[in-house]
Amino acid sequence: MRTILITGPGGSGRTTVAAATALRAVGEGTSTLVLSADRTDTLGAALGTRTGPVPVDVSPGLTAWRPDAAEGFREDLTAFQTRAAGVLDLLGASRLDAEEVTPLPGAEELSFLRALRDAALSERYDLLVVDLPPTPQALALLALPEELRRYLRRLLPPERQAARALRPVLGRLAGVPMPAEWLYDTAARWDVELAAVEAVLADRATTVRLVAEPGPAGADAVRAATLGIALRGLRTEALVANRVLPETASDAWLASLLAQQRKALADWREPQEPYRERQPAYDVHEVAHLGRDPHGADDLAALTVPGVNPAPTPVEWRVSDRISDDGVLVWHIPLPGAIRDDLDLIRRGDELVVTAGRFRRIVPLPSALRRCTVAGAALREGELRIRFAPDPDLWPRGK
Repeated sequence: MRTILITGPGGSGRTTVAAATALRAVGEGTSTLVLSADRTDTLGAALGTRTGPVPVDVSPGLTAWRPDAAEGFREDLTAFQTRAAGVLDLLGASRLDAEEVTPLPGAEELSFLRALRDAALSERYDLLVVDLPPTPQALALLALPEELRRYLRRLLPPERQAARALRPVLGRLAGVPMPAEWLYDTAARWDVELAAVEAVLADRATTVRLVAEPGPAGADAVRAATLGIALRGLRTEALVANRVLPETASDAWLASLLAQQRKALADWREPQEPYRERQPAYDVHEVAHLGRDPHGADDLAALTVPGVNPAPTPVEWRVSDRISDDGVLVWHIPLPGAIRDDLDLIRRGDELVVTAGRFRRIVPLPSALRRCTVAGAALREGELRIRFAPDPDLWPRGK
């Protein structure tokens, strides 16, 4: 299954574009599920059909789903209380009834990620269109699986889990209780579920489409979003310039808006310095303003959103071998939109902390680079190129 993630600044019309994209895909003969993270039924308003926690068939070949975070959280908490019954009884804790449970911060994101995983694993559909939250929240959501797995590995590393049989002895020696079996089982289950979400995001057929209105605010948001998406290892395949005003508009009041629109569209197609060599090679698609909020299949069909073509070449963080020429290995990290002064790198053991502007990601080093020392870095043509010199004490010696 191919997955298209759609996001953009708040109020840019990303949900409407997601609905129109799904409808166009169905018209091209592609069985499609559109999944929305919106709390309100904006998706249903666009499609002309109410959506909710149960997937609903909008038309032949098109299904819409808007998961209920509260219900998912209640189910998770009930299962947790059942597994931790012994500990809760020992502490004298009172059980929470499902009726009194409200989602905690972060529960909504986890519930949506689980729905995304389930949708992507479905064999009923050929395409999954995901209506993500506004860009800042979307980037945090996309980072969540990797970050949570990293925390789990630090808190309950595999070597500690391997010592389960020794817990009673270790507990007596240390004088403190050791984690119970259910804790390890819960961590392992979460790790598997989060890994499945990561696999969906890392799939070669998963791409991102940005939605923005052409104007000063939209232009700045697109630059930041493109960089944040690239740091997650995802490709922005298209920029949908939404609600484009007609050039033939004669109203003098619209003259300044048209001028801003022209400037933004020109910059997206031919970026100016300091972004000229750092802007990504995505297609810009203009979607005309209908003069009203789109509602129903006819309005959505009038929106000229890009079709669902085969997924473009995925982003690859590749390592090139230049040992014979320069004595180094080079790690190529595509970071379109990055500015040299906003980049920072820190190596911590077998991990690299990459900071680009206001975005940061901690990534494990490829196995070959773990036996090397960092020898320098440079930003060239939208790529961060990090040079690694083999460590003589760790690198295999030639015969």
